[in-house]
Amino acid sequence: MVVPTKDRILEEAAKLFTEKGYEATSVQDIAQAVGLSKAALYHHFAGKEEVLYAISLQALEGLVREGEKALALPDPAQALLRFMEGHARFFEENYPFFVTMLQGIKSLSPERRAETVALRDRHEANLRAILRRGVAMGVFRPLDVALTGRAIFSLLNWMIRWFRPGGPLRAEEVARGYFDLILRGIKHGDPGA
Repeated sequence: MVVPTKDRILEEAAKLFTEKGYEATSVQDIAQAVGLSKAALYHHFAGKEEVLYAISLQALEGLVREGEKALALPDPAQALLRFMEGHARFFEENYPFFVTMLQGIKSLSPERRAETVALRDRHEANLRAILRRGVAMGVFRPLDVALTGRAIFSLLNWMIRWFRPGGPLRAEEVARGYFDLILRGIKHGDPGA
């Protein structure tokens, strides 16, 4: 199957941005990785920031899709588990896109950053909706939904610092471990004791 040039540009740019960083990667680096001239690359994208923006949108749209699938589950605990697994699976399967999005958002223009932040907020809203439903149904104890959501994202997103696809653990396994930790805590026995 032939991969369209635009998709190849995004894939190679995401790898370069992940390895070298956005600022240290030039348009020439991207063009060379794809086997194009700079002029040919500019035929597909107006510049490096537009490439970063397209990568970020793809990553965030994928995360939102995963979150919406989880949100559709009626049981809050199952929905939370599926949300965390889906986020982690997407991260592992789209590693360069995910890392680029997470690290590159600050390099976007204010208008483009606002659009990506709106998608990020939508993903976070899906998680908060699951947590609120769990509290309302008595499945989760009363908790600060915003703080808990941030803690979950901190656990999942910090994986970019240590997790490598192809390692001994799958990202979903890590997410299940985090889910167990969140649901049951670390104290042995009765938490009230």
